[in-house]
Amino acid sequence: MQGIFLKFYVSEYREHNGILLFEWLLERAKKIGIHGGTAVRAVAGFGRHGILYEETFLELAADLPVEVSFVLSEDETRRFMDLLQAENIDLFYVKFPVEYGFLPE
Repeated sequence: MQGIFLKFYVSEYREHNGILLFEWLLERAKKIGIHGGTAVRAVAGFGRHGILYEETFLELAADLPVEVSFVLSEDETRRFMDLLQAENIDLFYVKFPVEYGFLPE
């Protein structure tokens, strides 16, 4: 099957409507019928502001990047992006075509 790999990068403690943004993205995707998504916490990273965040032994509360990713159909991608656009959330995303499927076929 052909589809879209859609990935968002958010700060670990960033919130939207009082909910951690990565959780909000997953919950909202689930609510509109998307069948799966994953949030992965990074070990280190920096964004457009150039501040490097990394986990250290002494600093347990680092605000690390979280990758939130989905494999979607074209229609699911359009519906999800439209929803996010309507929410007016400042988000960085990466979107590219993928082939996906299930084994055994």
